[in-house]
Amino acid sequence: MLVQKYKDMLSGKSVIRELSEFATARGQEIGYENVFDYSLGNPSVPVPQEFTDEMIHMLENKETNELHGYSPSLGITSVREAIAASLEKRFGLPYRKEHIFMASGAAGALAHAFRLVTEPGDEILTFAPYFPEYGPYVNLTGAVLKVVPPDTESFQIHFGKFEEMLTEKVMAVLINTPNNPSGVAYSAATLQKLADLLRQKSAEYGHTIYLISDEPYREIIFGGVEAPCVSAFYDDTIMCYSFSKSLSIPGERIGYVAVNPNCKDAETMINMCSQISRGTGHNCPPSIIQLAVARVLDKTADLSVYETNMEILYKELVNLGFSCVKPGGTFYIFPKALEEDAKAFCCKALAYDLVLVPGDTFGAPGYFRMAYCIATEKVERSLKALRRFVEETYR
Repeated sequence: MLVQKYKDMLSGKSVIRELSEFATARGQEIGYENVFDYSLGNPSVPVPQEFTDEMIHMLENKETNELHGYSPSLGITSVREAIAASLEKRFGLPYRKEHIFMASGAAGALAHAFRLVTEPGDEILTFAPYFPEYGPYVNLTGAVLKVVPPDTESFQIHFGKFEEMLTEKVMAVLINTPNNPSGVAYSAATLQKLADLLRQKSAEYGHTIYLISDEPYREIIFGGVEAPCVSAFYDDTIMCYSFSKSLSIPGERIGYVAVNPNCKDAETMINMCSQISRGTGHNCPPSIIQLAVARVLDKTADLSVYETNMEILYKELVNLGFSCVKPGGTFYIFPKALEEDAKAFCCKALAYDLVLVPGDTFGAPGYFRMAYCIATEKVERSLKALRRFVEETYR
C-alpha cells in the first residue's frame, strides 16, 4: 500500500517548479532567449576559477579513495577545522570542528537542525514571506510549521504577531536572512529584538527556544547594506549554510550545520547529527566537494551581477508604479502586484512571456517574486515586455 500523504503531495507540486517547466516548454517553441524566466533561483554566474583549479589539481594528484571514498559521518576533519577557523575569523565566535557538521546543502543542514530540537507535535515558527519548501521540510518531521504574517512595510519581523504566536509549544524559530523571496536582510535592531524576546520566553517557559538561521544567501549582500551575523546575537543559534549561491555550485549539494560555540549543548548536538543521518539516510556528502570548498572558503563567484540586475529591475518597477521594498541582497525582488490577485497577475504576464511567481506560495498574497539570476542583457530586454504588459493590461 502506498503512503497517502506523499500521494497527496503530487497534487500540490511546487508552483516555482511548475512555472520553470512552463518556461522551458515555451522556450522550445520560441527560443528560450525570448522567454523572460524569473521563476527559479538557480545561480547564473560562473564558478570561481580557484574552485575549478582545485578540483583539477585534486583529480590529477590525489588518491582516488581520498576523493571518492566515504567521509567520516560528521564530515572530513580537516574541512570542519577549516570552516570553523573561517567562521571564527569572520564573526569573532570561538568555533572549532566540534561545532561543525557537513551536510548536503542548506536543505540537508535544515533537515538535521529540525530533528535536533523538536519532537512530533512541537512547533517551529517562521516569518512570511518565506521559502515554501519549509512546509514539507518541517511538517514531514512530525513537527508543525506555523507562519507569522509579514510586515509588508519593510519585510522585517512583525513582532506584534510574532509575540502572539510565540507560545510554550514553540521549540524553534526559523529565519532566513537575506531573505528568499523579499531580498531583505534583517537589521541588527531586528536581530537584537528577536534575541531578547527568545531569551525572555525561554526563561518564562523553562525550555530553550532555538534559533535556526538559514543562510544560503549570506554572501550576496549589496553595497551599503547591513548584514550582521545572526549567531552573534543569540547563543542558542543553529546556523545552516550552503555553498550553492556563494560559489555558484548548487548541484554539488554541499553545506554545513554550525552550532554556536556558546550554546550549552553544542558539541552534543553536532554528534547527534550523525545519528540523525542514520535515520534519514542523509549522510556523508561527497568527499571531493568537501575538500574543494575547504580550499576556497575566502572566495566567491563574481556576485556583482546580481546587484546590477536588481538595480535595473528596481528602477523600472518603481517607474512603472509598483510598490517594492528594495532588496539588500540575494537575487530576488518581491514587488506588490498591480491587482489584488497575484495569481491572476502572474497568469496575465505569461502572455508577454514574463514568468513571475505569485507571492501566495511565499505566505504573502498580493505580491510576486522575480528571481533575477539571469544574464543582465536578458534583464534589459525583458523591460520592454514588462512595460507592454503594464501599459496594455493595467493602464
